Amino acid sequence: MQATRVRVYPSSQAPERSEQLAWKLARVAAENPPLDPDVVEMVINRLIDNAGVACAALARKPVVTARQQAIAHPRPLGATVFGLPRDVRVHAEWAAWANGTAVRELDMHDTFLAADYAHPADSIPPLLAVAQQCGRSGADLLRGIVASYEVHVALVKAICLHEHKVDHIAHLGPAQVAGIGAMLGLDCSVIYQAIQQGVHVCITSRQSRKGEISSWKAYAPAHAGKLAIEAVDRCMRGETSPSPIYEGEDSVIARFLDGPEAEYLVHLPDDDEPRRAILETYTKEHSAEYQAQAFIDLAFGLRDRIADLEAIDTIRIFTSHHTHYVIGTGSGDPQKFDPQSSRETLDHSLMYIFAVALEDGRWHHVDSYRPERAARPGTVRLWRKIATEEDPDWTARYHDPDPDRKAFGGRVEIRMNDGRVISEQLDVAHAHSRGLRPFARDGYVKKFRQLTDEHLDPVESERFLGACLDLVQIPAGDLDRLSFEVPAGRLGPPGAAQRGIF
Repeated sequence: MQATRVRVYPSSQAPERSEQLAWKLARVAAENPPLDPDVVEMVINRLIDNAGVACAALARKPVVTARQQAIAHPRPLGATVFGLPRDVRVHAEWAAWANGTAVRELDMHDTFLAADYAHPADSIPPLLAVAQQCGRSGADLLRGIVASYEVHVALVKAICLHEHKVDHIAHLGPAQVAGIGAMLGLDCSVIYQAIQQGVHVCITSRQSRKGEISSWKAYAPAHAGKLAIEAVDRCMRGETSPSPIYEGEDSVIARFLDGPEAEYLVHLPDDDEPRRAILETYTKEHSAEYQAQAFIDLAFGLRDRIADLEAIDTIRIFTSHHTHYVIGTGSGDPQKFDPQSSRETLDHSLMYIFAVALEDGRWHHVDSYRPERAARPGTVRLWRKIATEEDPDWTARYHDPDPDRKAFGGRVEIRMNDGRVISEQLDVAHAHSRGLRPFARDGYVKKFRQLTDEHLDPVESERFLGACLDLVQIPAGDLDRLSFEVPAGRLGPPGAAQRGIF
């Protein structure tokens, strides 16, 4: 690994291109060292994972809307749209929009947490769309996905966005660009310009994840993918971008992040070093914010120790800074206690999630969020007895650079009305690589089947899974095999999408 120091320079002292972070990210994408078998295995897992969560979301209104917008932009030999027949083709950026929204809607695919937050598999929909439109092979797509993860994980480890209320797609955009550039085999100079454009246009505020959270949470990564495709297209045509985007006097670091005195250390692989960052990422077993995963498992385990939930006086959850301030009471968001809040808000309320998991002993991507479920009087009473607190030890574990010590859980202390205290802790979710039931191929396939059995016909399901397993062998022009079709009646009720401009 090589360590790159990134800081702000006055325009009169701008560093050479070869010393700029955008150039070094581009080099990660432009080089093509051999891939380790376990990396290939994990890419296939994430293709299966994305498809499962996307399929289960196809009838939800934000996904219906995105799909209707996409099919208003047909293109012969373009890209496929999840759920539609594979001969229905649209422009790649619109396929990325529709498929990216479907993947993100249920908040149930992969995650990486470090200095900032990330869902690295958000890069897969735009890469797949471009690969289909440009007639690329499975091996090309594989290379691109690996590069996007490498860039994304490196940025998320090094540069915190949320502290400055900048949304995490600011790291996603350049990762998507890097993946597209690697997949198409573009020159480093082209990828460099496109990365700068991707960073520049993907700076948005975290209001999208604050207070009453809207459907934009699902659209945001798809929007980044759309912008990434356009950035690569521009730069392939010889256009340039704001430069240097990280180190410049009015750059994103200088004006949106830690400011002119900032210094970051970004670790990137050497040109010939295997790209293995994807193996540091993890998926979700439950449809909720990742930092709630361990607490859902913890609630399941605590149920048998509490005979009467009404006898609970208070519940205190001791956890990391991020968990407390993003999905806990440290956020100060009253919406996190409101039964009328949107699904997007509830899946960012650890208090709601823990209450329902403790009551039900199960978590379901639809049932656990139904308005009538949230409004149960007993649930509301329990929910409002729960508060989170930051514990410095859990914050340190969250940021520990040693993956074998990193933890995203916490300790729960339940105080009963009779004064008895029940306490338990969990470091990581059961599905985590260090958890009780780490996800491997069988876990991904099981999750896919659970999410898709009522949507996909069995023959189509098996065909799709077979295509994923055959990724490396898929020839150029055949990547439509990595899409899937569902019966029209399972794509949402008629009129679910209102008419717009397109």
